[in-house]
Amino acid sequence: MAARQEVTAWRPRVRGVTEVFHAHFTEYAYPMHVHDAWTLLIVDDGAVRYDLERHEHGTPHDTVSLLPPHVPHNGAPATPHGFRKRVVYLDASVLGEDLIGAAVDGPDLRDALLRRRVGQLHTALAQPGDELEAESRLTFVAEHLRERLDERLRPAGRDARDPALARRLRELLDARVTDGVTLEETARLLHAHPAHLVRAFSGAYGIAPHQYLTSRRVGRARRLLLDGLPPGEVATTTGFFDQAHLTRHFRKLVGVTPGRYRRSAR
Repeated sequence: MAARQEVTAWRPRVRGVTEVFHAHFTEYAYPMHVHDAWTLLIVDDGAVRYDLERHEHGTPHDTVSLLPPHVPHNGAPATPHGFRKRVVYLDASVLGEDLIGAAVDGPDLRDALLRRRVGQLHTALAQPGDELEAESRLTFVAEHLRERLDERLRPAGRDARDPALARRLRELLDARVTDGVTLEETARLLHAHPAHLVRAFSGAYGIAPHQYLTSRRVGRARRLLLDGLPPGEVATTTGFFDQAHLTRHFRKLVGVTPGRYRRSAR
């Protein structure tokens, strides 16, 4: 089998994420090197063997690997067919350097919930226009990582009930349907931690803030399409990144594409 090297990399508009890196390697091996950011790694196919602080580690499918910044490590395929991986590089605003020691001691986290959340984060990061969703998912991933690395941070229990805060967030989202709002800005305006904001809103309304905002945008798009506006114009008017962004969410919520919906109007 010929050596395969497939790479996709980009920098999303999400605070704290310095790079997203997807790769499929069959024979390539990384030499010892360091990063100035946290390396959050999941492997979708095959496995990776790597050395960190003179200890050997591996990445089976149900594992999330977190490699700390400034600590040398390498990496090589652990199976004959290589590996397919997805990586998010995170800066110190997401995870502080106080957690480096704990990450060195245990970089591979066997955690099905965390693995699923990291996969969902990648899906959101790959879609321009879904930055609020990506920020929300990153907030919970980072919180989960901090709790796994520092057992002292494990909460005895979380009370998500905060109807007043949820109502204020809904009012803010209603006022910014087209322009949108980042989770960081929302937390600053409402003086609340991002994770608590998302929990309070979801607990009060049964829907995440990014899903609520998307629903409001699709509702506006429906009215404009019935007025006869073309989908491309509707997308920019209602706050979507582009027509493809509108189409993806419109089909998910309405069941048909915006163009077909518009043609069905009487």
